[in-house]
Amino acid sequence: MSTPFVARAAQVARLTEALDRARTGAPSLVLLGADAGVGKTRLLRHVGQVVAGDGARVVTGHCVDLGEIGLPYLPFAEALGVLRSVEPDAVADVVAARPALARLVGTAADVAAPSASDADERRELFEGVVEVLTACASPGQPLLLVLEDLHWADASSRDLLRFVVSRLAAQPLLVVATYRTDDLHRRHPWRPVAAELARHPRSEHLALEPFAGDELREFAAAVAGRPLPDALVHRLRERAEGNAYFTEELIEAGADTDALPWSLADVLRTRVERLDATTVRLVQLASAAGRRVPEPLLRAAAGADPASPDGTVDAALREAVTQHVLVVEDGRIAFRHALLAEAVYSDLLPGEVSAAHRAFLVALTTATWPGAAAQRARHALRVPDLPVALTASWQAAEQARRVLAPAEELRHLEAVLRLWDAVPDVAATLPEPRAMVLRLAAGAASRAGESERAVQLARAAVSAAADPAARARARTTLARHLLGMEDVDAALTEAATALTELGPDPSSERAWALATYARAALNVGREDEAAEVAARAAQVAHEAGDAAAESDALTTTAVAEHLDHERSTRLLTEALARAEQTDDPATELRIRFNLTTNAYYAGDLPRAAEHAAAGRRRAAALGMTWAPHGVDLRTLDTLIRFVRGDLSSLPADADGAPGYARAVVAATDLYAATARGDADVPERAAALEPWWPRDALLALTAGGNAVDALTWQGRTAQARAYADRLDAHMRSLWSPEYLGGIWLTALALAAVADEATVRRAAGDDVTALLTEAGARLARVEHTARHGRPHGGRLGPEGRAWLARARAEHARAAGDADPELWRAAVAELSYGHRYETARTRWRLAEALLATGDRAAAGAEAGTALAEARAIGAVPLAEAVAGLLRRARLGGPAEPRGDVLTSREAEVLALVAQGLSNRQVGERLFISGKTVSVHVSNLLAKLGASGRTEAVTIAHERGLLGRHEAADAAG
Repeated sequence: MSTPFVARAAQVARLTEALDRARTGAPSLVLLGADAGVGKTRLLRHVGQVVAGDGARVVTGHCVDLGEIGLPYLPFAEALGVLRSVEPDAVADVVAARPALARLVGTAADVAAPSASDADERRELFEGVVEVLTACASPGQPLLLVLEDLHWADASSRDLLRFVVSRLAAQPLLVVATYRTDDLHRRHPWRPVAAELARHPRSEHLALEPFAGDELREFAAAVAGRPLPDALVHRLRERAEGNAYFTEELIEAGADTDALPWSLADVLRTRVERLDATTVRLVQLASAAGRRVPEPLLRAAAGADPASPDGTVDAALREAVTQHVLVVEDGRIAFRHALLAEAVYSDLLPGEVSAAHRAFLVALTTATWPGAAAQRARHALRVPDLPVALTASWQAAEQARRVLAPAEELRHLEAVLRLWDAVPDVAATLPEPRAMVLRLAAGAASRAGESERAVQLARAAVSAAADPAARARARTTLARHLLGMEDVDAALTEAATALTELGPDPSSERAWALATYARAALNVGREDEAAEVAARAAQVAHEAGDAAAESDALTTTAVAEHLDHERSTRLLTEALARAEQTDDPATELRIRFNLTTNAYYAGDLPRAAEHAAAGRRRAAALGMTWAPHGVDLRTLDTLIRFVRGDLSSLPADADGAPGYARAVVAATDLYAATARGDADVPERAAALEPWWPRDALLALTAGGNAVDALTWQGRTAQARAYADRLDAHMRSLWSPEYLGGIWLTALALAAVADEATVRRAAGDDVTALLTEAGARLARVEHTARHGRPHGGRLGPEGRAWLARARAEHARAAGDADPELWRAAVAELSYGHRYETARTRWRLAEALLATGDRAAAGAEAGTALAEARAIGAVPLAEAVAGLLRRARLGGPAEPRGDVLTSREAEVLALVAQGLSNRQVGERLFISGKTVSVHVSNLLAKLGASGRTEAVTIAHERGLLGRHEAADAAG
């Protein structure tokens, strides 16, 4: 196959383990059933290559679809023919003893005349097959017999397989039998045989599910020859449902098109063409409903369809299910595969399409169940019946709003807007004018995380407003959506214009305009003005009786309060209590976000974690996970978990999110990925660079972690250059004294210090590096003095990174000053586990340089224990290397039996020069898991790196001669 084999590690491991058991005299049968195209053959070809490389013999026999005719024993005859070509003497000996076997492996001339009953000859033939398989297998060269497509097997082959399995005793033999589950109707002859074999004590069933999540992404990248965008992978998952063959066909035909490749469509339609005409019509009707349809609705549509004969639904439905075209899924009638529904639907003529949708529209006329309006809208659009489509789309949008489904609400409101001019008389009957529909759509877009679309719709609402007051309200809405896009200057302008258009009289509209202006002013750094306007907004909102606007204004007042953290928290808590009593979830989430940041920047991690988790749960309950402050709460929750020592990967639950939200989530995950030692962090960060102009914080998060990862990888010059490019970008968006620059520059100083250390050890001149380090530290000190919050002081995190920057500057200069590192450790006492451990490592180095070995050992030991506990692999390796080089004690000298069996396997492959990815492929585990094993064995061996680990292992006899020779070569 041209496409590289990917994923399926669990299945590969199961099959190779079964063959390993066969080597020791425990033969077995593996039943491998899956739908067509899932990848059975691809899997077995790969396994065959793997085990053949380890000395096994692999033989494959195929069944062919010949209908009722069939060729007796076809898969076994093919397999025995291969064995005869490679082991002619062994096969000849069995044929001599079992003459009936010549019927499968010899020519007609070789076959002696029958000398016994047919039953005796058949038993002799069966015994001969078992004896050939046994003769051609040995512990040193076990036999893997693959029998493909047994759903097409003739009766004789099925009987012979049952016999072979019954004779499994101690042969070094593994039999793998594959079949298509989607071909097994109730009366299929393979079904009872498979059930019987599955009950045999020497058989096991191996499930092969469609690709999911990361497996599909990896496979799609392998087929396309490049990583595909998340949105494209998500679309492939929806259409191909993880089926390998379908996915490959869609990608090769153009993954970004909705067209179904003709070759794939023909394959899918073949199954339908076997049905009778009445059943075909029912299947066509079902395809108009999509992948799944409630059975009562399908029956009602069939009753309203002139092309469906009366009284035929039961029989047609039964046949469609029996032939595996339709299935029962979660109480509904569903197509076996989503692409099958596509293939059937795309084959309908225009008149057939219209008739099918009209039948469903008639069936849905009086339906009131949730989602009925959305169904009516969809079918009315396809008929087409535009008046019904407009009315139903409006009803569907209202239903979606009630159940907190903003993405669906947006989709239906946009349908209303598209149809507005086509049926103006019907549009005039809706309860809201077009300008208000635009504002509602903008709100839905924002709650769904589609901020760009929200701004577009809000701008259109301003243009569509019928009078100055309505236009002012629309401008305030636009300003708030612009804040969600971080376009603060434009938001300030729109809010100011809204205030001018509204006039001075107190009102709810003026309260919101003032509150929005105050929030925008705060975001551009005009804190005094923001506090003054927010106070006016709260007063006007109170007079107008608008609790939501008052809560929003109180939030701005609280955020502007930098001198008194407790007062700020009280104000936010008061604002939250009011917001929870209103119908303004956006303000509520903004308050929850600021409560979280308030606690985080004060160094109160337990309270921050509590607020973040509660806010994230609330956002999910409101259907606003990907709304501006919903995604902010998610990223804060992830950041706080990382700071508290959780380096686990994020669950892959952002695939359906808008692109920007996915980018924010991916950027935040880089904190833990860098600490874990994921090798692809720089590449993942680079993939996020198109989002830099949109979100400066995203740029800082992704880029800063890329700088850190490059430094860990020894690419210090690239790290420094990356930091400078990122810093220039940040200064173009934020002020030159942006506080995040302290973190970024401290990381760049670490890269400078690493490079200076290496050059100094080599006797090279480091003057230029010292000058660079001095300039970078000066920038940090300037930012710390002038960039901190107005009237406030740096928080614990800022002070910790300032202390780190000073210590890294000293390290770059070759000045081992433990006090600078102790100061950094002290500032990190608020609870940053990873950075505290990393700083203790550097403190241990400084103590060692000053001769305080006892203190150095204590600090290094603490750092190592913490790094191992949280899974910070690069840090653990670095600290273990320091302990070993300095002979500070550290890990006990291991004996050969200290390594686990898996660690020994990893070490043997590392000795052969394989990378973590290559080791993972050989052992069928992930590269990340290999990285953990490497970290553990380095620590146990007291080695600072892979090469030294191999040397130590060889000296201690932990590697066999073969591995040692490979390492030396």
